[in-house]
Amino acid sequence: MFTKLFVVHIQCFLYISDILNVKQTLRDAGNSSIVSFGGEFELGFFSPGSSKNRYLGIWFKNVSNRTVVWVANREAPILDTSGVLRIHVNGNLQLVNGRNTTMWSSNSTKSAKNNPVVAQLMDSSNLVIRHETWMGFKMYLEGYPQMKVADDSTSTTSFRFGPWDGIQFSGVSFNIPDLNFDLKLIETDNEIYSKFDVNNNLRPVRFDLNPDGYIELLTWFDNFKNWTFSQYISVLYDECDPYGLCGAYGSCDITRSRSGQSACECLGGFVPKSAENWKVANWSDGCVRAAQLTCGSGDVFQKIPNLKLPDTQTSWFNRSMNLADCETMCRKNCSCTAYSNVDIRQGGSGCMLWFGDLIDLRNYADNGLPLYVRTATQSAANGRPGKKGGVKVIAIVIPTIVGLLVLLGLILICVHRKRKLRSKGLVTLKPSNDGENENNGKDLELPLVEFEEIAKATNNFSINNKLGEGGFGPVYKGILDDGQDIAVKRLSKTSKQGLDEFKNEVKCIAELQHRNLVRLLGCSIADGEMLLIYEYMSNKSLDVFIFDKELSMSLDWAKRYNIINGIAKGLLYLHQDSRLRIIHRDLKAGNILLDHEMNPKISDFGLARSFADNESAVNTVRVVGTYGYMAPEYAIEGLFSVKSDSYSFGVLLLEILFDEGKFLDLVDEAILGSCNSSEVLRAIHIGLLCVQPYPQDRPNMTYVVSMLDGENELPKPKQPGFFTDNRVQQGSEYQSQNSELSLTINELSITVLEPR
Repeated sequence: MFTKLFVVHIQCFLYISDILNVKQTLRDAGNSSIVSFGGEFELGFFSPGSSKNRYLGIWFKNVSNRTVVWVANREAPILDTSGVLRIHVNGNLQLVNGRNTTMWSSNSTKSAKNNPVVAQLMDSSNLVIRHETWMGFKMYLEGYPQMKVADDSTSTTSFRFGPWDGIQFSGVSFNIPDLNFDLKLIETDNEIYSKFDVNNNLRPVRFDLNPDGYIELLTWFDNFKNWTFSQYISVLYDECDPYGLCGAYGSCDITRSRSGQSACECLGGFVPKSAENWKVANWSDGCVRAAQLTCGSGDVFQKIPNLKLPDTQTSWFNRSMNLADCETMCRKNCSCTAYSNVDIRQGGSGCMLWFGDLIDLRNYADNGLPLYVRTATQSAANGRPGKKGGVKVIAIVIPTIVGLLVLLGLILICVHRKRKLRSKGLVTLKPSNDGENENNGKDLELPLVEFEEIAKATNNFSINNKLGEGGFGPVYKGILDDGQDIAVKRLSKTSKQGLDEFKNEVKCIAELQHRNLVRLLGCSIADGEMLLIYEYMSNKSLDVFIFDKELSMSLDWAKRYNIINGIAKGLLYLHQDSRLRIIHRDLKAGNILLDHEMNPKISDFGLARSFADNESAVNTVRVVGTYGYMAPEYAIEGLFSVKSDSYSFGVLLLEILFDEGKFLDLVDEAILGSCNSSEVLRAIHIGLLCVQPYPQDRPNMTYVVSMLDGENELPKPKQPGFFTDNRVQQGSEYQSQNSELSLTINELSITVLEPR
């Protein structure tokens, strides 16, 4: 038996080391391949899935489920097994078909006549041509550690990291998993590139870029025979990040944007090129100098702190110069518009000069870098008097005036602060004192919409515009003057949710951005009225469909799976990847909104709770939520964690799938004709894992997303319980911190339950 297996193995692939020279070819018909020296990666021909097309690619050698990390002829498949890879006389790798037509080639510029070259597959998964290194992955990125990230001249810039400051790329925040990663910038005589290194990794690891723009880290487990999702790596993206948003000499400030002001402003000494365009938030024209440069001693360099440094396409740098030498060199060159340090370590070193317009700037509250911008004296002086006598008079008069007016000024500021904020389109809410959320010491400045505008949009809150009623109060549909549809939540006087929940919802949603979370457009507070304005969801909420016999028929398996997966990814973002880590605490079908394409959006954050990275579970004396969706340890002991949301998700998942009956008969008849029974049973299995009695037995949302997307074997759920006791398992991290049973204040919205 062993002999037969051995013979078959040899016939399938002929391994010819890690080198291909000018006298060798790699033939598809000959079943030949190249394996890297350490046996990590393999180069050869393959057909993906059921396709008969043949491609040249590189894949993990020791992963049974072939995972391709690079494809040469992605756009030009070979239709049969006639493909041949060879080294051409011009020094390039060349892939040809049976008609000798070139299907793909590398871009090396060295001839192989007088200086023979070889192609080598490295254990870093790079395919290189020796005597000139050529990286196959500069052309097509698939995702693996040690991969180079280099410039591609055919790409369009939509987002730019700031320059490397010696430690990281300035002007960008990474959400990197808690693993042993190194982000490195490599400079050689021929190229500059960055790469992630995974240190001490015992298993194969790869990266995938998903449609949401997140880089997913996946690890291969031999026992599961599958790639398992580990965590997202993402750039924390916001509205100031689009490349060149504010044009030349314009800088974006996220704080201004979120307070309702213009996101862009000109640097000191500059004015908008088109004031009219800036009034309508079209900043692409940028800014121009208020006064022209003299190119001499009359010019000054204005220090602007905490910036994302401008695009370096028209820049020059020298690592050995200091900042003083940098200024001298910039001053001598009339084309030099700004300078800064190259490296921030040890107090700063090196010199970088910019020539021409300064593009893609933004302000940071901290962690930015200083930039010294060349401006004319009079614009830098900003109108200050030039005579010494005038300076002396001002030096005497100003302190006197300030001393007399300071008390009156403070009083006026306190009295008129709200009025001024309203004139700017802002409203300030004082933090609550319930201790339930972090950052309660900060005021919340919110985008303000006039009450009259909302009343007009909703036809004066007409009953015909009413969409429904929730714990917060009634919800109305409205249409703004510009034709935009909106949904308006109006705080009811009889609602148990009040100002604290109102502030909490705004604080949470204002800090969150994800395709599976509802988007907050603004709010309104006037004469005791409190309104929240959201994007309108044309298909209302999930409960409208799954609890209606006729409407549920429109939800086939594909739509239901998309909804389940979207909710899971939205929760994963809340728990792990958002700036404020959030526990929702009231996840239910009525709080899942559906857009026009039936994509789910998690809503209603009035009861949500932010938590710190070092918190695994929290106690509260104020239990809020909905019976039926509420985890038992939360309902009984007031103990909640991310596993509480996992429980609610499990209940919701089972509601999406189940109807009346038993086993597969439990599955809603609306999806019986469109579903794969194994997929549905897998989803039910995941739901049962989520609703296990004890929180430590439930999967977190990272694992839930991995299970939904993967095919590995699932753990067996524990025996279901009816929770007749009020104990969390002893010794668990979720055990109640209360030594004695304490009463809790229950503020619950009740869902009418129908037996199934």
